[in-house]
Amino acid sequence: MSQTVRGVIARAKGEPVTVENIIIPDPGPGEVVVDIEACGVCHTDLHYREGGINDEFPFLLGHEAAGIVEAIGAGVTEVAVGDFVVLNWRAVCGQCRACLRGRPWYCFNTHNAKQKMTLEDGTELSAALGIGAFADKTLVAAGQCTKVDPEASAAAVGLLGCGIMAGLGAAINTGNVGRGDTVAVIGCGGVGNAAIAGATLANAAKIIAVDVDESKLGWAKGMGATHTVNASEGDVVEAIRNLTGGFGADVVIDAVGRPETWKQAFYARDLAGTVVLVGVPTPEMTLEMPFLDFFSRGGSLKSSWYGDCLPSRDFPMLVDLYQQGRLDLDAFITEKIGINDVEAAFDKMHRGEVLRSVVILGVSP
Repeated sequence: MSQTVRGVIARAKGEPVTVENIIIPDPGPGEVVVDIEACGVCHTDLHYREGGINDEFPFLLGHEAAGIVEAIGAGVTEVAVGDFVVLNWRAVCGQCRACLRGRPWYCFNTHNAKQKMTLEDGTELSAALGIGAFADKTLVAAGQCTKVDPEASAAAVGLLGCGIMAGLGAAINTGNVGRGDTVAVIGCGGVGNAAIAGATLANAAKIIAVDVDESKLGWAKGMGATHTVNASEGDVVEAIRNLTGGFGADVVIDAVGRPETWKQAFYARDLAGTVVLVGVPTPEMTLEMPFLDFFSRGGSLKSSWYGDCLPSRDFPMLVDLYQQGRLDLDAFITEKIGINDVEAAFDKMHRGEVLRSVVILGVSP
């Protein structure tokens, strides 16, 4: 039997979100209904509201979430009713060419629930990243659920579902940061600070945080940055080189995703160093550089999608590190809010006042 619950809806481009009743169908084959406990407010949700992803309004927003499996459909073996899970938007298929080559983190055929959640009038909803977790409950594919330690805080570990994993993975999985490396991170919002936390976990010797906002640089120090550079006060490339013996960093992570910051990352790396792009450019952006520079500097130029993560491998490991006190996910939570406060959280995010606002479902925050 279907259920009526609350959800945060973006009905049209640029309009404030609303909290409305939505209909959750019973799970079909391969599907799961999850009782959401907490969901982070990610910049991707704002992109959806602004029409920056596509124009398939109305959207059910929210995707950085954790909760309890309430019901499962036929054929589901990954999780059982009562499991505590972190949701992810990479439900690997196991059959595409990436999966068959042993690289499931590049899966080309990730899948979502086949049924649609709807408004009360029957209007079908587009779930953000196939999840839609600014809601009391949501319907997802079973492969989008990763079982983790039920003793962990839902508000903290739910953040692994997108931004934190993107940053951590950019450092550890894509950038292959290792013991003794020098690392620079350009852009110290949620993803950039997660990259700094990842470099700290990897035992990087020097971690340089770059931003124009002193408060964000302060957050970066708390995540493990050994040095900070205010990009508004001078040449970023020169500053990073001065902090690395004149050579540049072994790995430079661009968590902004603009042509100017990518160029800074390119020229601020050591010879044969690595650039990792994790910030998402917009379609109209272009890049023009001397072609010879690509040849003469060598190294690797990479893009990181979802931190090149495999949720079934990475989520339980990172939750274990959190439980051991080695990964401070709580430090990313600036505030806990209710489901009616998402629009205000978008405003705070836009002003750079928060790392993450986290919506607490079911109870008062």
